[in-house]
Amino acid sequence: MTYKIFWICLASLVLSACQTTSKLEQSDTSNESIEATEDTDILEADTEQLGFIDTVPPVDSVEEEQVVEQDEPAIAAKPKAPTDIWDRVRAGYGLDLDIDRPRLSSQLRWFSSHPSYLDRVSKRGERYLYYIVEELEKAGIPTEIALLPIVESGFDPFGYSHGRASGPWQFIPSTGQMYGLDQTWWYDGRRDIIGSTQAAIAYLTRLHKMFDGNWLHALASYNSGEGTVSRAIRKNKKAGKPTDFWSLDLPKETRAYVPKLIALAKIIKNPEKYNYSTYFIPNKPYFDIVNIGGQLDLAQAADMAEISIDEVYLLNPGFNQWATSPDGPHRLLMPISKAKLFRTKLAEIPSKERVTWVRYTVKAGDNLLLVAKQHNTTVNVLQNVNKISSTMIRVGQELMIPVAGNDIESYTLSSHQRLLAKQSRAPNRNRIKINYTVNSGDSLWLISNKYGIDSKTLARWNNMGLGDPLMPGKKLVVWLEPKASEKSTRSVMKKVVYTIRSGESLAVVANKFKVSINDIRDWNPKVSSQKYVQPGDKVTLLVNVVGG
Repeated sequence: MTYKIFWICLASLVLSACQTTSKLEQSDTSNESIEATEDTDILEADTEQLGFIDTVPPVDSVEEEQVVEQDEPAIAAKPKAPTDIWDRVRAGYGLDLDIDRPRLSSQLRWFSSHPSYLDRVSKRGERYLYYIVEELEKAGIPTEIALLPIVESGFDPFGYSHGRASGPWQFIPSTGQMYGLDQTWWYDGRRDIIGSTQAAIAYLTRLHKMFDGNWLHALASYNSGEGTVSRAIRKNKKAGKPTDFWSLDLPKETRAYVPKLIALAKIIKNPEKYNYSTYFIPNKPYFDIVNIGGQLDLAQAADMAEISIDEVYLLNPGFNQWATSPDGPHRLLMPISKAKLFRTKLAEIPSKERVTWVRYTVKAGDNLLLVAKQHNTTVNVLQNVNKISSTMIRVGQELMIPVAGNDIESYTLSSHQRLLAKQSRAPNRNRIKINYTVNSGDSLWLISNKYGIDSKTLARWNNMGLGDPLMPGKKLVVWLEPKASEKSTRSVMKKVVYTIRSGESLAVVANKFKVSINDIRDWNPKVSSQKYVQPGDKVTLLVNVVGG
């Protein structure tokens, strides 16, 4: 009996120990699960904080690396990503480059004989190329299209054509609006790197589908419009001719446009064949996208990120003025090495200190438009800031006005400062600069005809398109050169500012400096509008100092 009781007690103890062990194992497993969950949350929080361009190792991949045992068969390593972005571009080629056409040969000769140009546009594109290639790959578009901004704008984000096309992808106003690229006084989405790239991808994808997967037709349409290409195709079909790109009757510019892209693609694919060495661009992100949440002075942004104001504009060329647009987009691109610093400092600044404010008291004769112009802002901004529903203001009323925190000249790549710089660059030596104020009824054709120059040239001097409106009061520059009859083999032309003396007339001045009265009037539009010159009036003259 005693033995039976002993064995029953022993069995009970064994069963109790087993149950305790099971509970401990379950408790340990539960703890491991909690730790894994906490690690995952930390990683997700880091990704959210740093932005989508920052790369954080996924939890799964870290665990796999930890559990692999040495005695297991080796797993084939993934191929390393190329270090040079051009290698990545080549890997994604999708166009037929095995083409030999005279139009293509001429473009190949030009590009291969101008390696400095290829280097220059590559340096310009270094800020943007990684993002463009990344987005093209996501959209399944051949990466040769990453070279299209070279054909369009030479990778100049501020590029502007006589046809009113703007930005790296050269959108005209109507097409830009069609693809959601806003164009306001504050902001032009056609120059925005993110917005314009997404719009170009959407447009090219639609054209590619419209032309049944023919990329050359799609590219030609991107240049001259789908209607132009469609009509050319129908014309050839009707005449029983081939309808490939090379056989179509297209505008001269379009006939050269596609060969330019193919020539660039061939050179990048095999640079040694064309005695060229590509400019190295790292295959890694150049910028990060920072949500700023509202309007911000661009000079202040540059200070916070510890970069130059020019770098801010080059990464964010869509912003026209001294600050981001009050209506958005509320984002800034920042060099990836500076993004964390910028985010930290941005979080420390109160929203009211993101732009500088002045308190203005309305005076007699003021109106909202005049006040806006004086402070380099817009009527809409003044209305929104001051909760004004109409344009009526009263004497003594106080307005809060956002203004540039630094001298306006320091915003060197703002729209206004770029225009001034453009107008100050003489096309060549021995030219005299004429400042012209647009009058009511003026047009580019009338003004250019008056001075005997080409309308396109006048538009280029003033960074305009031929279709841009001319508002009275707008300042233009005209660069004039001496007439052919006044040129000699021995001539050094100098600009002279002469002050009219008592008793002198334009005829006297013309005789003294051996120029014609008409030339003096052309060089000095303000003086030509006067019936008589007065002592103290200043006239600008272009004088041959060698010829006497």
